[in-house]
Amino acid sequence: MQEKGTISIHTENIFPIIKKFLYSDHEIFLRELVSNAVDATQKMKRLASLGQYKGEVGDLRVEVAFDEKAKTITISDNGIGMTAEEIKKYINQIAFSGATEFMEKFKESKDANEIIGRFGLGFYSAFMVADKVEIESLSYQEGAQPAHWVCDGSTEFELSEGSLTERGTEITLHINQDSEEFLSKYKLQEILDKYCRFLPVPIIFGTKTEDEPDGEDEEGKPKYKQVDVPNVINDTNPIWTKSPNDLKDEDYLEFYKQLYPFSEEPLFWIHLNVDYPFNLTGVLYFPKVKNEFDFQRNKIKLFSRQVFITDEVKDIVPEFLMLLHGVIDSPDIPLNVSRSFLQADSNVKKINTYITKKVADKLAELFKNDRKGYEEKWPDIGLFVKYGMVSEDKFYDKAKEFALLTNTEKQNFTLEEYKEKVAAEQTDKNGQLVYIYTNDPEKQDAFIQSATKKGYDVLVMNSPIDNHFVSSLEQKLEKTQLKRVDSDVADKLISKEDAPAHILTEEESAKVKTIFEKAINRPAYRVELESLNPEELPVTVTMDEFMRRMKEMAAMGGGMGFYGSMPDNYKVVINANHKLITRILQDENEQEQSQLARQAFDLALLSQGLLTGADLTEFVNRSVNLI
Repeated sequence: MQEKGTISIHTENIFPIIKKFLYSDHEIFLRELVSNAVDATQKMKRLASLGQYKGEVGDLRVEVAFDEKAKTITISDNGIGMTAEEIKKYINQIAFSGATEFMEKFKESKDANEIIGRFGLGFYSAFMVADKVEIESLSYQEGAQPAHWVCDGSTEFELSEGSLTERGTEITLHINQDSEEFLSKYKLQEILDKYCRFLPVPIIFGTKTEDEPDGEDEEGKPKYKQVDVPNVINDTNPIWTKSPNDLKDEDYLEFYKQLYPFSEEPLFWIHLNVDYPFNLTGVLYFPKVKNEFDFQRNKIKLFSRQVFITDEVKDIVPEFLMLLHGVIDSPDIPLNVSRSFLQADSNVKKINTYITKKVADKLAELFKNDRKGYEEKWPDIGLFVKYGMVSEDKFYDKAKEFALLTNTEKQNFTLEEYKEKVAAEQTDKNGQLVYIYTNDPEKQDAFIQSATKKGYDVLVMNSPIDNHFVSSLEQKLEKTQLKRVDSDVADKLISKEDAPAHILTEEESAKVKTIFEKAINRPAYRVELESLNPEELPVTVTMDEFMRRMKEMAAMGGGMGFYGSMPDNYKVVINANHKLITRILQDENEQEQSQLARQAFDLALLSQGLLTGADLTEFVNRSVNLI
């Protein structure tokens, strides 16, 4: 039996197109061919379980071998095999059923993965690395004859009688000159580890040293021959395929170490298992991320029936959970042939919603069952929770029950608990509740002390997401405003009543203002006199809450371009009731007046970390002279 033919009259240019568009991802040829081999063994298992195959199934497996001298890579399986007619049908016809459309549309497409994916060209990814591809196959069907198919990358093929004596398929790639890097044990091992590590059928690959020496080396030492032996490189039953009831904490931690060998232990994990309205399994881990907001992404691995697909999962996993680690496996996520292009459809959206709900439920459960343990984990998980509350309203509705606010005393409160704690002291004259926060407790210590002296509580908001979280809380919480502790003097943070008049006359006030404006001599610093507690600092430098927030948003790329381009603008608050201000007024020497005013201003800058360079040097020298 021998037959020659052409695959399709419409596809003269199809192989150059495959090579061109898949070149950037050409290692996927091995994943595709091994996946096909696994599918063949799974079908064999299914037929036997249905009673449609009465023979001996045997130990189902897939083998990958290479021959560096012959420049071949061979992928073989003992699955269902194919007859000559089936090879003609599946290899020559079905894979090319969309060939005409392919040829018409490929030039318009921008995404190579989309092109290949639309036309089911998985097997033909072999031609990315091979000049010639051979198939030897023997079908499981009774009386079937072995078949041999060969194609050299043109549209012509040859089909003849094969040589296999046992059921299955063997595909041999004759590697082209540009792809000889794949004729390496280490390169093939790397690809198999990446894509095939958890396939449900044993994947056999590797070499071993014989026990008996085979001659001697140049130094007269015994030399051992390297031979290929069965070496299973995959875990056929990873933890996400098992029932949570059959697993212990050690199993989850051990699997985490396999995936991320150099990471700290995770805080906790969620086992996903759903079969309606879509099929999804997996395990998601909460890692210790602290404030490393940008460095932990792309750690979730997407699988389809245990074949690794991609770690780009942004459509499937909500943006705020991209910092999670772990595995998701779903056959219901639409993929292309190179199995790395996710298309947004209803299943993907449902899965996204499901994962959000599962994470919220898990956090609520942890909070309810072990609040102390949950609070200990909060510095690590707070980033996830706040990001989720800012970005997804549905998550906010659940998370408001277990999100925590932490104050400078390191006490934790839910949103409702905190409202009850501060309502009496921190409600202003208009009935507005004011939450005071710091984003840098060290730098803003003087302001924090002033606020706590007045009986106010100060929250710590110093994570990368807190700029947005503060704004989000103001929108969501009724009649509530958040102010940073250094946005005004303590007496002015919460307006309780109209401020009493200070001790200076109108003329004295104008004189003090002039003295300070001349001493400071900076347009960015606006001088104002206030009636404050005589025990407070004589001068305080603040930045308006609204203006500072807009500038911070602009710096983070929040689209506030107008504010980002504006210069810094500070308010210099003079405590008109402080005795230093009285002393400055009473001093007859203008130079001394100016020096004292500048010294008080520099002290205010120093407390904010705003005194640097030549100004700091001048302040130190002036301080020495004053002493």
